[in-house]
Amino acid sequence: MSSPKLFPIIDSHIHLFAQSHLPRLSWAGSLPDDHVLKRGNTVSVYKEATAGTAPLAGFVFLETDRISGLSDDQWEDALAEAEFLSRIAQGRPSEGEGHEAGDSKLCLGIVPFAPVPAGPAALARYVGRVWDLYPDDYKDKVKGFRYLLQDKPPKTMLQPDFIAGLQWLGQNNLSFDLGVDARSAGLFQLEEACTMMDQLYSTGSTLRIVINHFCKPNLQLPESEASEDHPEFSQWKEYIEKMATHKSTYMKLSGFFSELPPQSVDEPASYATLIARLQPWISVVFKSFGPSRIMFGSDWPVCNVGGPGPAKSWQHWHGLVTTILSDLALSDADLARIWNGTATEAYRITY
Repeated sequence: MSSPKLFPIIDSHIHLFAQSHLPRLSWAGSLPDDHVLKRGNTVSVYKEATAGTAPLAGFVFLETDRISGLSDDQWEDALAEAEFLSRIAQGRPSEGEGHEAGDSKLCLGIVPFAPVPAGPAALARYVGRVWDLYPDDYKDKVKGFRYLLQDKPPKTMLQPDFIAGLQWLGQNNLSFDLGVDARSAGLFQLEEACTMMDQLYSTGSTLRIVINHFCKPNLQLPESEASEDHPEFSQWKEYIEKMATHKSTYMKLSGFFSELPPQSVDEPASYATLIARLQPWISVVFKSFGPSRIMFGSDWPVCNVGGPGPAKSWQHWHGLVTTILSDLALSDADLARIWNGTATEAYRITY
């Protein structure tokens, strides 16, 4: 039997931070000292986690929810993160940051924080300050921006300034990463996201919206209840299908481990067991978006939360996705889209 064809992998969703950055992360203070995320998660650690996997072309960095706000005097930590990624992209390591000059080739795209609800004028000032951190040859590394919505109050996405901010991103050929949380925050976030998309695209905007982690559905529903007969699943499905009607939207196949029951380091859950649980959600997304608008992402190092430990979680996630795609019997063209082509298109990547 011949070996499966290997495709270059673009990991479309990772986070990076050094140990010294932890005090500036909005969520780090709430974690116990022995938490799997309460440590430096740098490029060097990422390379160890991914070592030996079929060819890794590189990664797209997503902002890590640093302490920030909408006004100019609240941007210091977010801009410091953008500068940290500029050093990685340029191959200019600074002591203690956990990367080296040769790692620049792995950094294919950067998606920093942006104060989108502040409106176009403030957004333009902020993005200008980000671009000032990147020499001309590296400005194109900044592919888009994210304003994390999963912990924000209702109606945030429906504010006129938020919609106008999204329009500004689209006009400047930048993408927007949509991070909402159906399980922990509530399905209302998905309803608002659908309304926001309707309003945005009715203006003629061509903004590329990259949806994170299947919108974090309730993957802990019993397998017997994950069907259209269950109101929570049915509502999630309806919203996913509505998002997919907009042809400038993309979906990340990512983020499952932190939403599932924790796995044992010594005996990780089998791929068959995981797929049996995940199949209803996978089926909806693949039917709605199709392989041409789905991209692989690991959500590293968050995949270590619920995954079988830092030494195994990335590899276990990669193996699970490989098995999912094999079971779907996709064409080589479809597989290439998921492993690298969709991310290349959504984030305007060259490598």
